[in-house]
Amino acid sequence: MAKALVLGAGIVGVTMAYELWRDGHEVTVIDREAGAAEFTSFGNAGMIAPGHAYAWASPASPKILLKSLWRNDQALRLKPSLDPAFLKWMWKFWGQCSAERAAVNTRRKVRLCNYAQSVFHETCAETGVSYDANDGGILYLFRSRSAFEAANSKAEILRREGSDIGVLDADGIAQKDPALAGSKDQFAGALFGGRDETGDCRMFTRNLASWLGERGVAFRWGVTIRSLQTDGDCVSGVVTDQGNLSADIIVLSLGVYSPHLAKPVGIDLPIYPVKGYSMTVPVSGRNNAPAIGGIDEESLVAYTPMGNRLRVTATAEFSGYRVNHSPGDFRHMTSVVKGLFPDGADYSGAEYWAGLRPMTPEGTPVLGATKFKNLWMNTGQGHMGWTMSHGAGRLIADLIAGRKPAVPLDGMTL
Repeated sequence: MAKALVLGAGIVGVTMAYELWRDGHEVTVIDREAGAAEFTSFGNAGMIAPGHAYAWASPASPKILLKSLWRNDQALRLKPSLDPAFLKWMWKFWGQCSAERAAVNTRRKVRLCNYAQSVFHETCAETGVSYDANDGGILYLFRSRSAFEAANSKAEILRREGSDIGVLDADGIAQKDPALAGSKDQFAGALFGGRDETGDCRMFTRNLASWLGERGVAFRWGVTIRSLQTDGDCVSGVVTDQGNLSADIIVLSLGVYSPHLAKPVGIDLPIYPVKGYSMTVPVSGRNNAPAIGGIDEESLVAYTPMGNRLRVTATAEFSGYRVNHSPGDFRHMTSVVKGLFPDGADYSGAEYWAGLRPMTPEGTPVLGATKFKNLWMNTGQGHMGWTMSHGAGRLIADLIAGRKPAVPLDGMTL
């Protein structure tokens, strides 16, 4: 049994802790927040969606980002900055925007996502953790015929990797979710991820943390990590505001803050925050709430039923580390979701949130070994954090144990 220390208690860190616990290690998780899933995992879209594993860097991305400088209804939104880290990251992102690179990155993402979903199902079966699960699939909705046809063609990349992506006309949309019967004619068609699923990521993470805590995994809350101490080829200590910690195995899962800890010890992580916005609205007593999750693709507004709530998310904004928000940031997504489900939720009771996705230019995470023999990376899952987390954790645990990973790590290592 080795002593393992996981840095970060979002969905990635807690699933990492679970995999290390399964392998018999003595596991401690530390996080600056008061509990699990209080930062990036707090208010995300709640989608486990291999059917949406496309790379963000694509031939269309530069035009979308440039248009966002004067329009606020774009799926990607750019707020220019002279931050050297931002400029370096954006230069690399631009380099991934060819059709060839987008295809390579998408294939790598969907392979990891499909594997991760299978591991997720194992975890659910083994733990019985609840999370407002909904396995009814996800609708990907397109308003224009040209966008629908282009998306169906692009989906062949995912289909070739084993994803179940069906095609629906307007009537088929209403059959999959009767709540869309009144708005089905807004759409030229939809793709349907039949194996995609949804739920509350924060609820799952917190419940899994509790489950692990009952079985001996230690969680230390309110601990701020300051730096890493090194001695030759080993990390000798993790410096915190509450003393130094050491371990035989250290896994870095700090999301957007991973580069801050890694850079002083000579590890350059290509991770930068991409901001997303979400609102959560009550649906109790309403008449026509959606039955399954969906994405209005041309505005990239996603909606996810979560028990007696509806989660609505939108926007990928390049604006640094700020998590502030204003009413105007939610105006467009509110308009879109009200147009789909006029009486689907009590929109006057909305709760608002903004969070930061840890994105790499390629869209794939950074996984595996480092130049320090006891330091491992499991970070940079971007907008697919919940989808990728279980597979990423299993892959890292396999590497630590000397087992062959089930998925190739091409393009996902330092």
